[in-house]
Amino acid sequence: MKYIKRHAEEVIQKEEKLFKAILVTGARQVGKTTMLKNIRPDIHYITLDDMLQNQSANEDPDLFLKANKPPIIIDEVQYAPDLLRYIKIAVDESEEKASFYLTGSQQFHLMKNISESLAGRIGIVNLLGLSLREIKEVNCTIPFLPTMEYLEERKKQEITVSYDEIWNIIHQGSMPALYQEKSDSELYYSMYVNTYIERDVRNLTQVGDTLSFLKFMTALASRIGQLLNLNSVASEVGISLPTAQRWLSILVSSNIIYLLEPYYNNIMKRAVKTPKIYFLDTGLAAYLTKWKNKEVLEAGTMAGNFFENFIVVEIIKSYYNAGELRPPLYFYRDKEKREIDVIIEQNGTLYPIEIKKSAKPERGMIENFKVLEKVGKVGPGAVICMYDKILNLDETNKAIPYRYI
Repeated sequence: MKYIKRHAEEVIQKEEKLFKAILVTGARQVGKTTMLKNIRPDIHYITLDDMLQNQSANEDPDLFLKANKPPIIIDEVQYAPDLLRYIKIAVDESEEKASFYLTGSQQFHLMKNISESLAGRIGIVNLLGLSLREIKEVNCTIPFLPTMEYLEERKKQEITVSYDEIWNIIHQGSMPALYQEKSDSELYYSMYVNTYIERDVRNLTQVGDTLSFLKFMTALASRIGQLLNLNSVASEVGISLPTAQRWLSILVSSNIIYLLEPYYNNIMKRAVKTPKIYFLDTGLAAYLTKWKNKEVLEAGTMAGNFFENFIVVEIIKSYYNAGELRPPLYFYRDKEKREIDVIIEQNGTLYPIEIKKSAKPERGMIENFKVLEKVGKVGPGAVICMYDKILNLDETNKAIPYRYI
């Protein structure tokens, strides 16, 4: 089975020189363990998915670490939260860097324990599914910005991604297993959802009504790229608003969905303050919303939403894979319904992005960029679209093909 090189490897190699422990978080099956084993094939590996190892780590963490000396990879460490306290003692007693490599599928249990036990001692990487760059073996790890410097760097490794291929990737999703061998994506996601709900949601968060939780996930998947109206979702599923808020938190913390926050300040008083919702894997969203193949998805009513979701998540991946745990990404919408799909804020400059499932970019698509001029410094913007060449729309803004993300 071919290993697909992950861009986050570079971040881990830097963190190995700085920290005594490294934590890789991310949803189930995004490739956390495979990446760590590829980086450190020489060291001991234990998974707390194994019931005997799990029992040992929970009942006597001190003895567990004495029996499993570093350097070591400990997989699914959230299943033994008390173990982190003993790892802290171990790293404090040693001067060795990169002694412990930890993975966790649930940030909602993990981060509190990390902040209490290993603050300042641990490097953290957030891994998502395969990026388009990784699938196409592009060795470029700089975060996306619609600048000439970025585009010149990306042009050094030109790739071809046909219209048919991009919709196949959007429909199939980004899970490494689907690219390493031929798999039935519908069967894969059926098993994935079952494992996620039974192992993670039911066991770790005491969600009793798993059928309603699945309905909740499906209702959110049908709203990708939209402003989040949690009251509407709760009403549709038949749950209370507090329950919907708790379940939403679970999905965010376990890297299933991403809430893109709005950009606003005191000057932009008419800006909305509600986030937009995206799924971090478009294949999972397509499965939940029952788009059976790429042809019906591409021709369907949600095609624009799925394309937008895909591009937003590719931009997020470019920042995570460069080691940025909080990508500086926002969107803008005001009460006059003027909207900018993505705003990237870098060094005091705002870079506006519009995302269009269109092969005919035009100047009217950047009309709303001017609302940012009263806020502060505005950098070059872009329309990311289906057109196959970089095209100047005016003096500062360009149309950029999706393959350059």
